[in-house]
Amino acid sequence: MKRLPGFCALVLTLTGIATAQPPATVPDKEQLELSTAVNDAGPSSIDFIRALERHLEKYPQSPQRTAIEKAIVKAAVESNDKPRIILYGEKILNADPKNDDLPLIDRVVRTLLDSDDVEPAKRALPLAKRYEAEVEAMSTRAAEGHMTEGQWAEEVAKGRSRAQVLEARATGNIGNLEEAVKIAQKAWAASPNSEAARETARWLAKAGRDAEAIEAYANAFTLDDGRSTESDRARDRVHLHELFLKMKGSEAGLGEAVMQAYDRMATLKKDRLAKLKAKDPNVGATEPGEFTIPNIDGSGNLSIASLKGKAVVMDFWATWCGPCRAQHPMIEDVKKRFTDADNVVFLSIDADDDHSPVPAFVEEMKWNHKVYYDGGMGSALKITSIPTILILDPAGKVSSRMTGFVPERFEDLLAQRIQEARAAGAKKN
Repeated sequence: MKRLPGFCALVLTLTGIATAQPPATVPDKEQLELSTAVNDAGPSSIDFIRALERHLEKYPQSPQRTAIEKAIVKAAVESNDKPRIILYGEKILNADPKNDDLPLIDRVVRTLLDSDDVEPAKRALPLAKRYEAEVEAMSTRAAEGHMTEGQWAEEVAKGRSRAQVLEARATGNIGNLEEAVKIAQKAWAASPNSEAARETARWLAKAGRDAEAIEAYANAFTLDDGRSTESDRARDRVHLHELFLKMKGSEAGLGEAVMQAYDRMATLKKDRLAKLKAKDPNVGATEPGEFTIPNIDGSGNLSIASLKGKAVVMDFWATWCGPCRAQHPMIEDVKKRFTDADNVVFLSIDADDDHSPVPAFVEEMKWNHKVYYDGGMGSALKITSIPTILILDPAGKVSSRMTGFVPERFEDLLAQRIQEARAAGAKKN
C-alpha cells in the first residue's frame, strides 16, 4: 500500500472523507457537517482528531464510521498520540482479520510494548504473529515496486526479522524468557541487524545467560546498519558495563570484546553481501554504475559501469504508458543525430512491475533495438513518473533528468541535454 509522507498524507486522508463521494446511505446533513468540521480543524492533526471524534459522538451509527476511525488512527500516528494509536488501531485490526496494513500493525504492536506490562503484551502477541504471517505471505509473491527478486527477498527478510523481534518482546514480557530468546535469535538469523541483536541480548540477560548477552550487546553496539541511534548505543554501553561488573567485577576485557564484535560484524556484513550479490548483482546498489540490467530476451546482462566514458541516455518506459509510445519514435530520431558519435549510448529500459507482457509488447511495436528490464534501478534512482529519461555523463553521474513528455521541442531539448553531458565529460578529461 503506497503512502504519502507526513502531514500531506494526513490531510488527504482526512479531507478525502469529507470531499469524496459519500455512500448513498450518508444523509446530506451529516456529510455537510463532516466537511465543515474537517475544514474548520485547520492544519492540526490534533484538531482533526477531535473534530472526527465529535462527529462520531453525534453520529455513532455513521455509515462512514470505519473510514473515519482509520483517519483518526493515521492522524494519531502522525502526532504520536499513543493512547489513540492503541484504541483505534486495535479496533481496526481486530475488526478486519484480513487487514494487511503492515505499518499499522507494526506501530500498534510497538506502542503496546512500550511498557513491560503483561496485559498489553498479551494483546500484542497475536498481532505480532499476524505480522509475521503477513510477511511470510509476501515471500510467496513476485517482487513488487520495481525490485528485483533478490531485493524483494531481502526486504521480506527484514520484515520477518522486525515481526519476530516484536513477537520476542511480547513473549518475554508475558514471562516466557527462554522462548523469547529463541524467537529473538530467529529474528537475528532472518536478518542480522542491531534491533534483533539488542532484543536477543535483552532476553539472554534476563535469562541469566550473561556471557551470551555480552556478545549480543556488543554486536548491537558495533553494528552500523543505519537503525541504531546514539541513545541506543549509549544504552548498549551501559548494559555491557553492568554485565561485565556482574561477571568479572570490573570492565577488564570489555574493550577486547567490543573489538572482537566489530571484526565479527564486519565479516558478517561482507559475507552476507557477497551471498546476496551471488543471487542478485544489484542488491545494495544505489548508484547507476553499480547496476547490471538484464536483456528482456534473456541473452545477457549489461553492466552500466561498462559504459563509463560515454554519455548514457536511459529511457524508462512502461507498456501501459501512452506518452511512452508517442515519445519512442522521437527518441529514435534523436539517435540518428548521434549515429557517428561513439561516446553516446541509448538504453531502452522497461519499468513495468509485471514483466510478462513486455516481450509481446516489444514485438508488437516492432522495436528492433535491445530492451532491458530496470533490475531495481528505477526504484534506487527514484524514477517515480513514467516516462522519464535519465542522462549520465561520461563519469557515470546523472547529468539530466527529463520527467514526463512534452512533444514541443522534445527532440531538440533531448539532443541539447546529451551534448551537455558529453561536454561535461570533455571538461573533466
